[in-house]
Amino acid sequence: MPGLPNTRLPQASVGNPQKEKEINMMKKMILVLAGVLFAQSSLASDVEELTSMLHDFLANSATREAHERFWADDLVYSSSAGLRFGKADILEGLVAADDAAEGEDTAPAMVYSGEEVDVRLYGDTAVVAFKLVGTPTNEGAGDDVLYYYNTGTFLKRDGVWKVVAWQATKIPPQ
Repeated sequence: MPGLPNTRLPQASVGNPQKEKEINMMKKMILVLAGVLFAQSSLASDVEELTSMLHDFLANSATREAHERFWADDLVYSSSAGLRFGKADILEGLVAADDAAEGEDTAPAMVYSGEEVDVRLYGDTAVVAFKLVGTPTNEGAGDDVLYYYNTGTFLKRDGVWKVVAWQATKIPPQ
Protein backbone atom coordinates (compact mmCIF):
# COMPACT_ATOMS: atom_id res chain seq x y z
CA MET A 1 0.00 0.00 0.00
CA PRO A 2 1.30 3.43 -0.77
CA GLY A 3 2.32 5.50 2.27
CA LEU A 4 2.79 2.54 4.62
CA PRO A 5 6.30 1.56 5.68
CA ASN A 6 7.72 -1.70 4.42
CA THR A 7 7.29 -4.13 7.32
CA ARG A 8 9.14 -7.00 5.67
CA LEU A 9 12.67 -7.79 6.71
CA PRO A 10 15.32 -6.23 4.49
CA GLN A 11 16.48 -8.70 1.84
CA ALA A 12 20.02 -8.76 3.31
CA SER A 13 18.70 -10.16 6.60
CA VAL A 14 16.69 -13.05 5.12
CA GLY A 15 18.60 -16.23 5.86
CA ASN A 16 21.12 -14.34 7.99
CA PRO A 17 20.51 -15.52 11.59
CA GLN A 18 22.65 -12.77 13.10
CA LYS A 19 20.74 -9.97 11.30
CA GLU A 20 17.36 -11.58 12.14
CA LYS A 21 18.43 -11.74 15.78
CA GLU A 22 19.41 -8.06 15.76
CA ILE A 23 16.12 -7.05 14.15
CA ASN A 24 14.11 -9.09 16.69
CA MET A 25 16.10 -7.49 19.50
CA MET A 26 15.32 -4.02 18.09
CA LYS A 27 11.60 -4.88 17.94
CA LYS A 28 11.68 -5.97 21.59
CA MET A 29 13.49 -2.78 22.60
CA ILE A 30 10.88 -0.67 20.80
CA LEU A 31 8.07 -2.51 22.63
CA VAL A 32 9.80 -2.05 25.99
CA LEU A 33 10.37 1.64 25.29
CA ALA A 34 6.72 2.09 24.31
CA GLY A 35 5.69 0.38 27.56
CA VAL A 36 7.96 2.62 29.63
CA LEU A 37 6.61 5.75 27.95
CA PHE A 38 3.03 4.61 28.59
CA ALA A 39 3.80 3.87 32.25
CA GLN A 40 5.40 7.29 32.73
CA SER A 41 2.36 8.93 31.16
CA SER A 42 0.11 6.99 33.53
CA LEU A 43 2.22 7.98 36.56
CA ALA A 44 2.15 11.64 35.55
CA SER A 45 -1.61 11.39 35.17
CA ASP A 46 -1.98 9.96 38.70
CA VAL A 47 0.26 12.69 40.17
CA GLU A 48 -1.83 15.37 38.43
CA GLU A 49 -5.08 13.72 39.57
CA LEU A 50 -3.96 13.49 43.21
CA THR A 51 -2.64 17.06 43.24
CA SER A 52 -5.86 18.37 41.72
CA MET A 53 -7.91 16.27 44.15
CA LEU A 54 -6.00 17.73 47.12
CA HIS A 55 -6.43 21.34 45.97
CA ASP A 56 -10.14 20.78 45.22
CA PHE A 57 -10.66 19.27 48.67
CA LEU A 58 -8.88 22.13 50.43
CA ALA A 59 -10.84 24.75 48.49
CA ASN A 60 -14.14 23.05 49.42
CA SER A 61 -13.26 21.65 52.85
CA ALA A 62 -16.22 23.41 54.48
CA THR A 63 -18.62 21.13 52.56
CA ARG A 64 -19.75 17.65 53.46
CA GLU A 65 -19.51 16.61 49.80
CA ALA A 66 -15.79 17.36 49.71
CA HIS A 67 -15.20 15.15 52.75
CA GLU A 68 -17.36 12.34 51.35
CA ARG A 69 -15.28 12.29 48.15
CA PHE A 70 -11.87 12.67 49.81
CA TRP A 71 -11.84 10.29 52.79
CA ALA A 72 -12.16 6.49 52.57
CA ASP A 73 -14.72 4.89 54.87
CA ASP A 74 -11.87 3.13 56.73
CA LEU A 75 -9.86 6.34 57.28
CA VAL A 76 -7.49 6.67 60.25
CA TYR A 77 -6.87 10.37 60.96
CA SER A 78 -4.22 11.43 63.49
CA SER A 79 -4.75 15.11 64.27
CA SER A 80 -2.22 17.74 65.27
CA ALA A 81 -3.93 17.77 68.69
CA GLY A 82 -3.02 14.12 69.24
CA LEU A 83 -6.50 12.73 68.59
CA ARG A 84 -7.30 9.77 66.36
CA PHE A 85 -10.63 9.40 64.56
CA GLY A 86 -12.25 8.27 61.32
CA LYS A 87 -14.43 9.52 58.49
CA ALA A 88 -17.69 9.09 60.42
CA ASP A 89 -16.34 11.36 63.18
CA ILE A 90 -15.35 14.03 60.64
CA LEU A 91 -18.78 13.93 58.99
CA GLU A 92 -20.50 14.06 62.39
CA GLY A 93 -18.46 17.17 63.24
CA LEU A 94 -19.55 18.81 60.00
CA VAL A 95 -23.22 18.12 60.79
CA ALA A 96 -22.80 19.64 64.26
CA ALA A 97 -21.13 22.73 62.77
CA ASP A 98 -23.90 23.02 60.15
CA ASP A 99 -26.58 22.73 62.85
CA ALA A 100 -24.89 25.43 64.95
CA ALA A 101 -24.70 27.80 61.94
CA GLU A 102 -28.18 27.01 60.61
CA GLY A 103 -29.92 30.10 59.31
CA GLU A 104 -26.68 32.07 59.19
CA ASP A 105 -24.93 32.91 55.95
CA THR A 106 -21.40 32.89 57.29
CA ALA A 107 -18.08 32.20 55.64
CA PRO A 108 -15.84 29.55 57.20
CA ALA A 109 -13.43 30.94 59.81
CA MET A 110 -10.48 29.66 57.76
CA VAL A 111 -9.78 28.93 54.15
CA TYR A 112 -7.17 26.30 53.37
CA SER A 113 -4.57 25.85 50.69
CA GLY A 114 -1.64 23.54 50.10
CA GLU A 115 1.98 24.40 49.37
CA GLU A 116 5.07 22.31 48.66
CA VAL A 117 2.97 19.35 47.48
CA ASP A 118 5.03 16.16 47.09
CA VAL A 119 3.25 13.14 45.55
CA ARG A 120 4.96 9.74 45.61
CA LEU A 121 3.38 6.80 43.82
CA TYR A 122 3.74 3.14 44.76
CA GLY A 123 1.42 1.31 42.39
CA ASP A 124 -2.15 1.74 43.67
CA THR A 125 -0.84 3.52 46.79
CA ALA A 126 0.30 7.13 47.00
CA VAL A 127 1.80 9.26 49.74
CA VAL A 128 1.00 12.96 49.51
CA ALA A 129 2.93 15.34 51.76
CA PHE A 130 2.41 19.10 51.80
CA LYS A 131 2.28 22.23 53.91
CA LEU A 132 -1.30 23.18 54.81
CA VAL A 133 -1.94 26.91 55.14
CA GLY A 134 -4.99 28.04 57.11
CA THR A 135 -5.81 31.68 56.38
CA PRO A 136 -8.41 33.44 58.56
CA THR A 137 -11.33 34.87 56.61
CA ASN A 138 -11.94 37.70 59.09
CA GLU A 139 -8.89 39.92 58.75
CA GLY A 140 -10.12 42.23 61.49
CA ALA A 141 -10.16 39.49 64.13
CA GLY A 142 -6.37 39.44 64.39
CA ASP A 143 -6.13 35.67 63.94
CA ASP A 144 -2.82 34.28 62.73
CA VAL A 145 -2.26 32.29 59.58
CA LEU A 146 -1.74 28.67 60.67
CA TYR A 147 0.69 26.19 59.12
CA TYR A 148 0.67 22.40 59.32
CA TYR A 149 2.66 19.61 57.75
CA ASN A 150 0.24 17.00 56.46
CA THR A 151 0.89 13.54 55.08
CA GLY A 152 -1.85 11.46 53.53
CA THR A 153 -1.84 7.89 52.29
CA PHE A 154 -4.15 7.30 49.34
CA LEU A 155 -5.32 3.98 47.92
CA LYS A 156 -6.74 3.53 44.45
CA ARG A 157 -9.70 1.16 44.74
CA ASP A 158 -11.86 0.41 41.72
CA GLY A 159 -10.08 3.23 39.89
CA VAL A 160 -10.83 5.86 42.58
CA TRP A 161 -8.25 7.48 44.86
CA LYS A 162 -9.29 7.97 48.51
CA VAL A 163 -7.38 8.79 51.70
CA VAL A 164 -7.00 5.88 54.14
CA ALA A 165 -4.55 7.50 56.58
CA TRP A 166 -3.76 11.11 57.49
CA GLN A 167 -1.27 12.74 59.83
CA ALA A 168 -1.27 16.45 60.68
CA THR A 169 1.49 18.24 62.59
CA LYS A 170 1.21 21.89 63.56
CA ILE A 171 4.20 24.02 62.63
CA PRO A 172 4.96 26.35 65.57
CA PRO A 173 4.89 30.12 64.89
CA GLN A 174 8.32 31.48 64.14
